[in-house]
Amino acid sequence: MGRQTIPHDHGQNEEKIRAYLPREKEIAGVSEAMKQLGDPSRLRIFWLLCHCEECVLNIASIVNMSSPAVSHHLRLLKSSGLIVSRREGKEMYYKTADTELAQMLHHMIEKLGKITCPQKDV
Repeated sequence: MGRQTIPHDHGQNEEKIRAYLPREKEIAGVSEAMKQLGDPSRLRIFWLLCHCEECVLNIASIVNMSSPAVSHHLRLLKSSGLIVSRREGKEMYYKTADTELAQMLHHMIEKLGKITCPQKDV
């Protein structure tokens, strides 16, 4: 399909902006991440994992949810690339992925929610 002309010229450089408009494929990862963080429980779990690495039982205790519910949310966060896991014996540990997207979303959550990060022990 060819490029369509803009029906109304409002003098805002729409053609130039169109050249920079991300393709759906390019923005799909961001869209998926934001969709996953649209759930308050997943948002809280993601924020928690930005500050520590934890197992399912501890996460469930901290956020006051059942382990199966937490596991479900972790699976979705992991599939969107926002968190990673590692196995130690029989235990799985989760933390935020070391990606620019995850770091930026963490920063955005704290700025928008006016949430203060816990201070790391020095």
